[in-house]
Amino acid sequence: MFLAVVSVALFKRFHLPPILAYLFAGILAGPQLLSLFAHPEQMHLLAEVGIVFLLFSLGLEFSLPKLMAMRSLVFGVGLGQMCVTTFVFTLIPFYLFGLPLTASIIIGGMVALSSTAIVIKQVTEAGILNNRRTQLAISILLFQDLAVVPFLIAIPLLSAEQDVSVVSVLAGALLKGTLVVAFLLSVGKWFLPWVFREVARTRTDELFVLTTILVSLLAAGLTYISGLSMALGAFLAGMMLGESQYKYQLEADIRPFRDILMGLFFVTVGMQLDLRVLIESGHWIIGGVVLLMAVKVVLVRLAARLFRCDPVDAWSAGFKLCQVGEFSFVIAALATTHGVITQQQSSVIVSMGVISMALTPWLIEKSLIFARYLVKQPDIDADQPVLFSQTPLTDHVVIAGFGRVGQSVARMLKMEGIPFIAIDGDPVRVHESRNAGEPILFGDSSQKGILVNAGIERAKLVLVTFDQPDKAAQVISSTRQVRENIEVMVRTKRDYQLDALYSAGASQVVPELQEGSLMLISQVLHYAGVPMSRILKRVRAERKGRYDHLHGFYPGETTEITYGTEDKLEFIHAVVLNSHAYCLGKTLEALDLTRMRVKVKGLRRDGTEVAEPDGSAILQQGDVLVIAGKPRRVERAERFLLEGG
Repeated sequence: MFLAVVSVALFKRFHLPPILAYLFAGILAGPQLLSLFAHPEQMHLLAEVGIVFLLFSLGLEFSLPKLMAMRSLVFGVGLGQMCVTTFVFTLIPFYLFGLPLTASIIIGGMVALSSTAIVIKQVTEAGILNNRRTQLAISILLFQDLAVVPFLIAIPLLSAEQDVSVVSVLAGALLKGTLVVAFLLSVGKWFLPWVFREVARTRTDELFVLTTILVSLLAAGLTYISGLSMALGAFLAGMMLGESQYKYQLEADIRPFRDILMGLFFVTVGMQLDLRVLIESGHWIIGGVVLLMAVKVVLVRLAARLFRCDPVDAWSAGFKLCQVGEFSFVIAALATTHGVITQQQSSVIVSMGVISMALTPWLIEKSLIFARYLVKQPDIDADQPVLFSQTPLTDHVVIAGFGRVGQSVARMLKMEGIPFIAIDGDPVRVHESRNAGEPILFGDSSQKGILVNAGIERAKLVLVTFDQPDKAAQVISSTRQVRENIEVMVRTKRDYQLDALYSAGASQVVPELQEGSLMLISQVLHYAGVPMSRILKRVRAERKGRYDHLHGFYPGETTEITYGTEDKLEFIHAVVLNSHAYCLGKTLEALDLTRMRVKVKGLRRDGTEVAEPDGSAILQQGDVLVIAGKPRRVERAERFLLEGG
C-alpha cells in the first residue's frame, strides 16, 4: 500500500495513469528487487476479486436488453477475433521456432486475449464507455472471457498420458456452463430484485453494501466451481441488476472495494515481471511486443470488417485491445505447471504482457487519432453513441429527495417543460415513481457516484428538498467536489441551520416556515392596499437579510414555539426600568448588551416608540427597553439591566 500510494502520487505529477504506477510498485515489491513477497501468486486470488468487482460494475452498465442488442458483436466480431488471432499466433511459434503444436496453440490463445481490467478501467475514467468504438471493444472482451474456459479445461488434458476425448470434455463443460448461466440469469431476474428491495427497506447502509459484495462474490464463486471464470459470474449478476432501480447505488457501493483491489491486481501483475529474463532477452521481448501489438490491431480490424463494422470503430477497438490480457498469465502459469510450455517461454510471454499493458493507457487515449489517420477521415464524429444509448439530460434540475416537496417541485417543472431527475432512498417510493414513468434514481444523494449518474456535470441546478441539515451539507459537499460552480438550493423547515448551510456552500437556503410567513404577509399587504412592487421589494429585502424581521416573538401560554438549542426563533421581552434599575443614567453603548448576545429591538419613552435607538441613548426611569434573544440570554440581560453585576 505504501509503495502504491507513493507511486501513484509520483506518476500523477508527470500526468501518467495510475495503472503504470501500480505496475511500477509491483516491480519494486517483486522477487527481483525488494522481495516483499517471495511468491506473488499467493496474492492472486485476493487480487482477482478486484476483477470480479470490475466485471460486476460492467454488468450493471450492460443489462440483458443491451447485451441482446450487442449479440452480433459479441458472438460475431468477438468469435472472429479470437479464432483468427489464435490461428495466426499459433503458426508463428510452430513454424518459426519449431515449438510443438500443443504448446503453439496454448501460446496463440494466450496472445489472443486482451486485458479486460485495463481497458474497462481506462475507458470508464475517460468517460467513453458508451460510444460505439468502446462497445465494439467490450463485445470482443466479453467473448474472450468466455474463450478462456476451453483453454483452462484443455491444458490439463494436453499433458495427460491417458487417452481422453477433448471433444467430450469440452462438450460437458459447455453443457455445465450453459446450465450455470441459465441458473444465474433466472436467479438474477426473479430473486435478486426482491432481495435488494427487502434490504433497501431496512434503510441500513452497511447491510446494503454487504449484500452487494456478497451477491457479486457468490455469483463469481458459483461460476468458478463450475469451471468458468469468476469474472463471468460477476458480470452476469451485475447484468441482471442493470435494469433495477438499485443500479446506481450498487455501483457506488462497490466502487471503493473495486478500485482498491484492482490496484492490488495490477501490483501483482508487476510482480510477475522477471527482470532477469527481460535483461537477457530484452531485444527479443521489445521486438516481440511491437510485432504482437501491430498484428493484433490488424487482426481486430479484419475480424470487424467481416461483420461490416465502421472502419474507424474497428481500428480504434484494435488499438484498445492490442495488449496481452490478465487471463493470459493464469493460462501461462497453468501451462507451465502441466509442462505444456517451459518456464522460460512463460517468463517471456509474461514480460511481453506486462510491457504491452504498460503501453495500453497511452494507446487507448490516442486510439481515435490513430484510427482517423489510418482511415483518412479526420472530421468523423468522435462521440456518436450506439443506438441503444440514452441521450443524457442537459440543463436539467437534480432533485435530491422525492417526498412531498420534491414531487410538488417536479410537477411544476413538468408544467414549464423543464427536465429533471430525482434521487431518493425510499425503495417503495422509487418503485412507485418509476412505474409511473418518473425519472428517478434509487440511492444516497450524498454520494458522488449517484450525483454523477444523475448528470450534475450538465445540470442547471441541484435542489435538496429533505429537512436533514447534516445530510444536506453532505450533499452540498459532494456536489461541489464534482462541479464547483453549480447552483445548489436547499429547503429546510426552519432556519436554525441557515448559516451552517450557507457555510457548507449552498447558493440559496429556503426555510419553509419563514417563506410561508412571507407569502402570508405579502397577501395581507396586498389586501391592505400596498403596491405589488413595494411588496416584492420588501420580500426580496427579507430574503437578502435572511428573514431578520421574522425572528422574535412575544411568548404566551399557548405559543407554539420550542426553545430548544436548535431553534433560531428569538424570545422578545419588554423590560420596564423602575426607579431602582441599575442601568439608569447609562448609555446603551456603555451597557454593551451585544456581549451577552442580546439585541435591542426598540425603546419606548413617554408613550413614544424609538424604533432603532442608537448607542448614545441614555436610559431613564419609566423607559421600556425591548430586547430579543434566546430565552436564557434575555433573562440574564434583564437581571443585568435591573440589578447589575
